[in-house]
Amino acid sequence: MIRLLYALSLLLPAMLASAAGLTASVDRSTLIQGETVELTLEIADSTAFGKPDLSPLHDLFDVLGSRQVKSAGLGSGGIAASTRWMITLQPKPLGYVVIPPLQLGSATSEPIKLHVQAPTAPARDTLAPVFIDASLDQDSPYVQAQAVLTLRIFHSVSLYDDSRLTPLQMADAQTEQLGETRTYEQVIGGVRHGVIEVRYAIFPQRSGDLVIPGQEFSATLVDRSAPNTFTPFGPRPGKVTRVRSPDIPLQVRPKPADYPADAPWLPARALTLTEAWSPEPTEVNVGDSLTRNLMLRAEGLSSTQLPALPGLLLDGLRSYVDQPRLANQGESTGVIGSREESQALVPTRAGNFEIPTLTVTWWNTQEDRLERSELPARTLSVGAALIAEGVAGPGQTPSTAGFSSARLWPWQLACAVLLCTTILGFSLWWRARRRTPAVLTPVDTPDARDLLDDLRRACQANDPHATRHALDAWARQQPETLADMAARFAPLSDALNGLNGALYSETGHRWQGTGLWRAIRELPPRTAVETQDDEGSLPPLYPK
Repeated sequence: MIRLLYALSLLLPAMLASAAGLTASVDRSTLIQGETVELTLEIADSTAFGKPDLSPLHDLFDVLGSRQVKSAGLGSGGIAASTRWMITLQPKPLGYVVIPPLQLGSATSEPIKLHVQAPTAPARDTLAPVFIDASLDQDSPYVQAQAVLTLRIFHSVSLYDDSRLTPLQMADAQTEQLGETRTYEQVIGGVRHGVIEVRYAIFPQRSGDLVIPGQEFSATLVDRSAPNTFTPFGPRPGKVTRVRSPDIPLQVRPKPADYPADAPWLPARALTLTEAWSPEPTEVNVGDSLTRNLMLRAEGLSSTQLPALPGLLLDGLRSYVDQPRLANQGESTGVIGSREESQALVPTRAGNFEIPTLTVTWWNTQEDRLERSELPARTLSVGAALIAEGVAGPGQTPSTAGFSSARLWPWQLACAVLLCTTILGFSLWWRARRRTPAVLTPVDTPDARDLLDDLRRACQANDPHATRHALDAWARQQPETLADMAARFAPLSDALNGLNGALYSETGHRWQGTGLWRAIRELPPRTAVETQDDEGSLPPLYPK
C-alpha cells in the first residue's frame, strides 16, 4: 500500500501537467529569411517547475533567447494561473519549416508550420544605409475593429542613441502602441542589418477610405572615418539622416447589416464571458453576503469599448455594485481588453431566486460571423435565517413557547444584578461627593487639526473602519452633530451612505475614501441664521 501511494505521488505532477495542457503559438507564421519569430509556450499551472525541452529545435532553428513569465487572472472557476515561456527563434532553412512538438513533463505541444521566404530586397549596392518598411495585418478591417501596423527600420550602419520616430496620429482613428520597441538583427543581401520594430493597434472610427500617414525616422549615423573629436556638449560627428514610411490606404468596412441593432457593436478576434462567486452559493441563508464577479475579455478591443454588464435587480436581494475595473494588455498580436464588474448581494428573504441568462453578442473578425457568449441561467436557493435560542417566533409550537418561558429566569437574574450595581454606584458617588474635591490635573484633548489629519490619512488609505473611528472623533469636536452636517450638505450625506455600505458588506476592501474626504473639505460653514437658531432665545451674557 505504501509503495502504491509513493508511485501515485510521483505520477501526480505529470498527471496535472497533462491535464493542464501545453499550448504553443507564434507572433507570425510568415517571415523572411534572417528574421526572428517569437514562440510562446503556455501551461495553465503557475507552479510548473523546470522548462520545456528545447533540444528538438536545434536542427532547424537558432535559439537566440528565452524568458519565463507567471501570471494569474479571474476565470470561471476562480483564480486561474498560468506559466509562459517566450522563446526567440531564427529559422535556418528556406521554405516551409515545422516547429516540432515540445515536451514539459508529460504535456506535449502541437507542431506549428512556418513559411520562410527568400529575401526580395535589391542588390547590396542599391540599398540605403537606413530604410523603413511598413505593413498591415489586414487591409480592410471593420469599423472600430483592430488593425495592427508594423514599422521596421533597417540600418546597416551604426546609429547614435538620438534616433526618433514621429508618433502615429490619425484624425479618424484611435491608435495605441503595442508593448515596447523591439530590436534585433536581420541579414539582407548578405549584409547584416539592425532592425528597430514598432507595432501599433489602429481602431478606425468611421467606415470608408482612410489613409495611415507615413512616419518619419531621424537619426545620426556614426562616421567611422571622422577623427575622434567628440565632446559631450558639442555636435556629434556624423551625418543626420531622415527616412519616411509610405502612406498606407485603409479600406474600412461598415458594421454588417445582419448585426442586431439593439446590441453594442463588438468586433473582436475572440471574446470570453466568465463568472465567479465568493463564496460559492451552495448554502445561503437570509442575511449572508455574496459577491458575484463578471469578467468580459476581448482580443482586438480596448477596455473602453467593452459594454457595461447588467447587474442583478431581484426583489428580495439587496445589491451593492462596485466600480468596474478596466485593463488593457498589449501583446504582439494586438490589444486584449478586459472589464471586471463586482456586485455584492445580501438576501433579505428566503426562497428561490432565478438568475437569468447573460448573453453578449459580438462579431468574430477571424471567422467573419456573428457569435454569442453567454452564462447559463441558475437558481439561487436561500434558506431562512437561524432563530436565536430562547426567542419565541410566530411559528413555534406550544411546547417550544413553554420552553422559552421556562428560560426567562436568566433575564430576571440580569435585572437583579443591574439593580444592585446601580445602587452600589449611587452609594459610591454620594460618598465621593461629601469628600473634599481633589485637584484635577488637566488632560490634553486632541487638537482639532490632529483629528482632521487622522481622518485624511484614513480616507487616503481607503480603510472604512479606521475612517469611521476618525470621523466620529472629529465630529465630537465640532459645534454640530454629524447628522446635522449631513442634513445640510448633500455630498456629505452620499459619502456617509457609501461608507456605511462598505462597513456592512464584504466589498469594504474596495471602498474609496476620496469622495468622503472631498465632502469634508468642501463642507460649508454654518450661516449666521443657523447659529442664532441654535443659541435659542437666551439673553446675551453681557448686555449693552
